[in-house]
Amino acid sequence: MSVAIRLKRHGTRNRPFYRIVVMDSRRPRDGRVIEEVGRYQPTEPEGAQATVDEVRVREWIGKGARPSPTVRRILNRQARGEEGQARGEDGEGQASASEQ
Repeated sequence: MSVAIRLKRHGTRNRPFYRIVVMDSRRPRDGRVIEEVGRYQPTEPEGAQATVDEVRVREWIGKGARPSPTVRRILNRQARGEEGQARGEDGEGQASASEQ
């Protein structure tokens, strides 16, 4: 069985939100899931768009699950966002090219 980590659409017309789920890749987009590992709301502000259980995602990837390109982008963005906040890379204190 090939397992994928992908988005499952919910919400109403013009107000979508998605659940990040682990499911058999041959199932339909809104079909039966193995496990829900997060949520993604594209209509929210940038910082509050996604919540992901990173431990479970790593476990599933370790077992061979393949994230879809969109889920991979969400995971990368969330990882960079957390690192950026920890390092203080929010734009404050950075010298511009003209100041150097």
